[in-house]
Amino acid sequence: MSTWVEKLRQYNAAKAQENSGPKDSSEERKMYYLEWGGGRKRDPSYSSIPCFYTPLPPEQDLILQKLREESRAAFLTRKSAALLENEELQKLLDLLEDNLSPPIEDRMINFEDYLKVKDQVSPKCKDYFSAITFSKLYKKDPHGRIAIVEFFHYVMRKVWLQQSRIGLSLYDISGLGYLREADLENYILEMIPTLPQLEGLEKSFYSFYVCTAVRKFFFFLDPLRTGKIKIQDILCCSFLDELLELREEGLPRERQDSNWFSAASALRVYGQYLTLDTDHNGMLSKSELGRYGSGTLTSVFLDRVFQECLTYEGEMDYKTYLDFILALENRKTPQALQYLFKILDCEGEGALTVFSLNYFFRAVQEELSRHGQDVVDMKDLINEVFDMVKPDRAGRITLKDLIRCCQGDIIVSILIDVNGFWTYENREALVAAENINNR
Repeated sequence: MSTWVEKLRQYNAAKAQENSGPKDSSEERKMYYLEWGGGRKRDPSYSSIPCFYTPLPPEQDLILQKLREESRAAFLTRKSAALLENEELQKLLDLLEDNLSPPIEDRMINFEDYLKVKDQVSPKCKDYFSAITFSKLYKKDPHGRIAIVEFFHYVMRKVWLQQSRIGLSLYDISGLGYLREADLENYILEMIPTLPQLEGLEKSFYSFYVCTAVRKFFFFLDPLRTGKIKIQDILCCSFLDELLELREEGLPRERQDSNWFSAASALRVYGQYLTLDTDHNGMLSKSELGRYGSGTLTSVFLDRVFQECLTYEGEMDYKTYLDFILALENRKTPQALQYLFKILDCEGEGALTVFSLNYFFRAVQEELSRHGQDVVDMKDLINEVFDMVKPDRAGRITLKDLIRCCQGDIIVSILIDVNGFWTYENREALVAAENINNR
């Protein structure tokens, strides 16, 4: 009996050693092939199913890469040729005007006349005359009509979107539907000469203007900092509209000042950066950034900015400064709150706790005391913040909570800015004073 036990032990030990050894690669491939059903007979329907994915050609295959580039170029050229020209748009408007449905003073058209116009327009226009489009623009008119102006604006908007899509796709080097930072920089750089509102820019400022413009796209459309933006996202946001607004020669001054992409706005932002750079080394130290605005940002907040943001030997470059400015000037937006939340989350727990609120409030209180202002009880203030946010989990304010409460900008301001804190604490007195002045 003992002999058989010994033999069994030897056999198990040999088997374990055999299994632990490296398998032959061909045998391993065969095993997986059979396990995943490769050995089974394939269903006949597989032959009629189209290919849903074609891998990109390898970078070293220059012929296939060139073929792909030429194919994309030919496709975009064909799509561009299918767009409506200005003459065709004018003819469309004339036909709509000639086929108004009574009463004609309303400048509206019913579905029957709508189809008559469709029969008269060029083949390029016919796709816009669908029943779905008519139903979208219909607004319960008693005569079953739609406004020709709204329909024409709809066609203009569609044409503009298609033109913009094609224009942006020309800079999509990878052909995967997104633009990298360098791609968008090239797009805006080549657009500058076509924008009358930027005629006064010196060529030496072009690189700073492009950097300023591109940062807004990436700050808001690439919050995860992947380094690329979908072309679809660019078309869906209003930034391209703001940029192309600079084509208007008579753009009012107030609209220029409120447009981030205008020459006045870019010069203002860059001028602020140069003013803060007191040692003229092209970078901002913490003390230099502390002079931003009215100089009321707390030192604790500035410490966190330089801990979390990209710096070079402890100093901030222009690109990082732009992200900082965009966050502070757009505090109500989710992207800005995400940027600032990361700085406020000093514990790195993904939530603002009593400790982190105390940490930032203490710096505000110290500044108020230094300027002879009354100090507020921090416990009451922290409770007030939690009441404003009403977080899902007691004692922990997440980014989701901060965005959902719709008061994230106020909470951020009282945590990082002495002036913002003072304004919040004296809000009732300020409102009363404003009402008196308005009488």
